[in-house]
Amino acid sequence: MRIRWHGHACFEVGGSVDVVTDPHDGKSIGIHAPDAKADLVLISHGHFDHNCPKAVEKEDTTVISDPIMTVEQGVRVEGIEADHDDAGGKKRGKVTIFKFELDGMSFCHLGDLGHELDDSTVEQLAPIDFLFVPVGDVFTIGPESAVRTIKKLGPKVAVPMHYRTSGLSLSIKPIQNFLDLCDKGQVVRVGNEVDFSSEDLPEEGTEIWLFSL
Repeated sequence: MRIRWHGHACFEVGGSVDVVTDPHDGKSIGIHAPDAKADLVLISHGHFDHNCPKAVEKEDTTVISDPIMTVEQGVRVEGIEADHDDAGGKKRGKVTIFKFELDGMSFCHLGDLGHELDDSTVEQLAPIDFLFVPVGDVFTIGPESAVRTIKKLGPKVAVPMHYRTSGLSLSIKPIQNFLDLCDKGQVVRVGNEVDFSSEDLPEEGTEIWLFSL
């Protein structure tokens, strides 16, 4: 299998089908547009930096943006409603957390989660192989909450996202604020794209896979 980062909260998870999360158009946030064509697109919410399916669509692409449970393109998808802020969605509205299963592995994309998860949601989501978690604060949870969320969910691999990168026009915090809170032995720098199999995942504990553009 393969994971490639297209910046911000946009990841391409490739296996028997290609799943793309939260595609952006690139130019509106100051970075390159995604270079991918998806079988399945998952959109956590309607804000412009997460909601440009046309950037990665092809003729038979399926797009899901609602908190539903379904099987599309052979992928089991569960969407769970959450808040974009810590005030019950009153500031920025709702988001959809997506958990999906592809080729025997489970992936969870938290979107622009703005609060820490309650025990009920944690129980609903776990277990998870890969967790895509925002760490940039301002519009999402910040580094400290991200670390606690990772510990609660206990994924085999946590992938930080939605943080300040070169050229990004959004005023969010850089990745170093998050890395400063992590055990250095946890962090694996994987570049822009990584190929892996289930044997590459840790048997115990959580690795932090740090992607780069």
